[in-house]
Amino acid sequence: LRKREHYRKVLFGFDAQRLAQLSDDEIEVLMQDPGIVRNRLKLNATRRNAAAWLALEDPVGLLWSFVGGKPKVNHFKDRSDVPAITPEAQAMSKALKKAGFTFVGPTICYAFMQASGMVMDHTQDCDRYADLANAG
Repeated sequence: LRKREHYRKVLFGFDAQRLAQLSDDEIEVLMQDPGIVRNRLKLNATRRNAAAWLALEDPVGLLWSFVGGKPKVNHFKDRSDVPAITPEAQAMSKALKKAGFTFVGPTICYAFMQASGMVMDHTQDCDRYADLANAG
């Protein structure tokens, strides 16, 4: 909980409006924070990506369009079958870059798809697989 509060404080609760307004001075302060990845390019990308997010007409709809608007359920036998990149992630990366986002390669896009529930990659040997594969 303490770490979550720290990130909320540091990154303004991931509020895109606020992040798009990060000043250079605020980025300098963030560069001194040992609780986050202190990479100037990534912090500048946070500001740029927030502005790009706000410029999209329907950002959530855009993201979900890459999986047809509903979670994609995969049926991998074990972790070695789970890809790092998929055609959907490549398409998402290309579209986000075209919209002005940075640091959105296909690997990070697929990781986002997994983390957000856009794809279900629990493997058949996972105790959660049956429940998740049959949900929805």
